[in-house]
Order: sequence, then C-alpha cells, then structure tokens
Amino acid sequence: MSNVNQTIIPVRQLEQIDSVLNPITEANGMPNECYTSQEYFAFERDQVLGKTWTCVGFASDLVKNGFVKPVSFMDLPLLMMRNKDGEVQVFHNVCSHRGMQLVHEAGEVQGMIRCPYHSWTYDLNGNLKGTPHVGGIAKHKDDRFKCEKHGLKALRSAVWMDMVFVNLSGDAAPFEEHIAPLETRWKEFLGEDGLGLLRRANMGGHLEIEVASNWKLTVENYCEAYHLPWVHPALNTYSKLEDHYNIMFEERFAGQGSYKYNLSDTAGTHLPKFPSWPEEKLRHAEYVALFPNVLLGIQADHAFAMMIDPIHAEKTVENLRLYYVGDEATKDEYAACRTATLESWRVVFGEDIGAVEGMQKGRHSPGFGGGVFSPEMDLPTHFFQKWLANQVKAALEA
Repeated sequence: MSNVNQTIIPVRQLEQIDSVLNPITEANGMPNECYTSQEYFAFERDQVLGKTWTCVGFASDLVKNGFVKPVSFMDLPLLMMRNKDGEVQVFHNVCSHRGMQLVHEAGEVQGMIRCPYHSWTYDLNGNLKGTPHVGGIAKHKDDRFKCEKHGLKALRSAVWMDMVFVNLSGDAAPFEEHIAPLETRWKEFLGEDGLGLLRRANMGGHLEIEVASNWKLTVENYCEAYHLPWVHPALNTYSKLEDHYNIMFEERFAGQGSYKYNLSDTAGTHLPKFPSWPEEKLRHAEYVALFPNVLLGIQADHAFAMMIDPIHAEKTVENLRLYYVGDEATKDEYAACRTATLESWRVVFGEDIGAVEGMQKGRHSPGFGGGVFSPEMDLPTHFFQKWLANQVKAALEA
C-alpha cells in the first residue's frame, strides 16, 4: 500500500473496512471519514465510482440534435452532447489547447463549439476543426500541428433508461453486461419492450433535491424499508413495512420490493400500465439501487430514476425523473394523475432529507464508529456497504 493511500485511509481504519465484510451479525459500517473527508471523496471518485459505470445525467435533457449540456461530476467538468445524428456522447469539457472549460451553459450549438480563450473550435463529434493563428498571424493551419490528434477527449459512455452512464477508468466490463441482470429480473414486469415504452412528460416529471449529506447515505437509506413507519407515515399506509421484501443480487443491485403498493387508489391516479405487467401483480413494486449512484423504481403505471450527484463530501443533489407508459400517458387528460404521482414522491423523498442529514451529523461524533446492522432489516444496506468495502480494498491492493 502506498503512503498516499495511507494518508487517505489511515491504517487504523483499514481493519474497520475489513470488518464490514464480516457476516452481518458481526459487521460494522464504513468508517466516519469515508463520509466526511474531502480527500477520501476525491479518492472515491477515481478509485470507486470511476472504476464502474456511473450516471452523470439524462439523455432527454439534450432536447434536440445539436444540444449540449455541461455537467460537473465530483468536480470533474464533463460535457454531454447530442450530435447532428442524435447520438449522445460524453467528453471532458476542456479545450485541448490550454485546458479552458469550453461550455458553461446548456443550449443548442448552431455551428461549432468555440473555446472562449483562443477561439479554437470543435464539431459535435469532438473533432478539432479550427485553430486561428496556430502557425502565426493569419496562418490558421500548420503542418507541425495535427488537428486530428487534438480533439476533445471522449469518455466511454452508454445510455440506458434515459440515463447517461460513463466509465471514467475506461476498463469496466461492457455496460450491456453490467445492466443485464437487472433487465433479466424486470422482464417479468416490463416484458421485452417495457423500457422502450417509457416517456417523460413536461408536467409531473422531475424533482431536484439538495441534501447536506454524503451521497452514500442516500443510497443506504433507499436500500431498506426499515424506516418506513417512522419517516414515511403516509407511504406506510399504502405500502406498509410488513408488505416489503429485501432485494440483493449480482453484487451491485440492492433494495426492496412491495407486494401491496397502492398509490392509484390512495391518490386517485389511473395511468396507462405496462402491457406485460402480470395482472396478479399489479400491486407489486420494486425499488433497486444500481451501485454506485442510481436509484430506480418500477410500478405498474410508472417508473422513476434518481441520479445521486455527489457535490462534495457533505453535499449531494438528488435528481429524480419520472417516466410514464406510452405516448397516451403524456396527454393532457392524464396531467392531474402525473401531478399526483410526482407529489407523492416529492413527499416521500422530502421526508428522507431529515434522516440522511441527521446521519451525516452523526458521522462527526467520536461516539459513533460506523454503526451496526439489523440481521434481517438491514441486509440490503449491508450489501451496499460490502460492495463499497470491496471496491476500496481492491483499489488499495492495486
């Protein structure tokens, strides 16, 4: 282990990270510093989130061909772009010349992307096209400088269920393999083409919530239903604690399901349903965290995706997008149902803020050493922490 890694994760805490991997009755949680240290936050970006497929945005935010949107992922300036052919790509949002950030606001690019520093220009595929005076005054080309070698640096990226994923390290397994176990699990509910039926609507479609906590606490909270009766009293009336089951599979998916989700009767919503959803399971719903930073939910009449955006060690933004089934569901006649659905989730995720912010404050206490787990109710949360511990150990051992 290098001295750098010993600085990021003090030796005294390595044993605690090891003990996360113990059986749940003997395990403790990850060390406090993993939730409060900005130095660890940077390590985590490169060595944990960066080694897998991480969500950085939503493809539908690129509203037309030629549209670009800058995003900051854990202080890394990135640029999502939809080219003239509609293909979505992600690049580092810096000019190849002197490292100037290229794009500061989302919008449509009419011609080229132009660097505000020396006016170098790039097309929507990242190719360097213009280099004013590169060879001297009025010499815009120079045989000593090859434009084709200095385009924007692309990241390995993929789009699934409207989410844009990147693999910073470039060496993760193909995204198709990464997501296949979840697609297989959900075929029972969605059928072969269910994801293709998802539609965003202009109204009743998104939330953005800022939380004063580390990103991991949002995921841990989402993984378990244990807190429902006390934190979500309204939700617990139509999707009770005793009606939930734990979900854990393939080392990178965990969460909970409900046998009796019943918002449609509670809130009076009557939206189009997935045509393949089993009639005998119309009250079933599943809520799965796709590690590291995506929270997913499917119900018979809508789905949602939440991107957990780590801003710094103690600040997170939760970006929620709701999706409805087919073009019919986006029509005005369903506007009230979509609004009611969005409001129900606004209440639920709003109630979680106090819980995760309270846990973040607790991470500064010398009286807390990472915590323990309920042998039954905390299984999915422990599953997530084991994934974290394994990623950290792999990085340190490498």
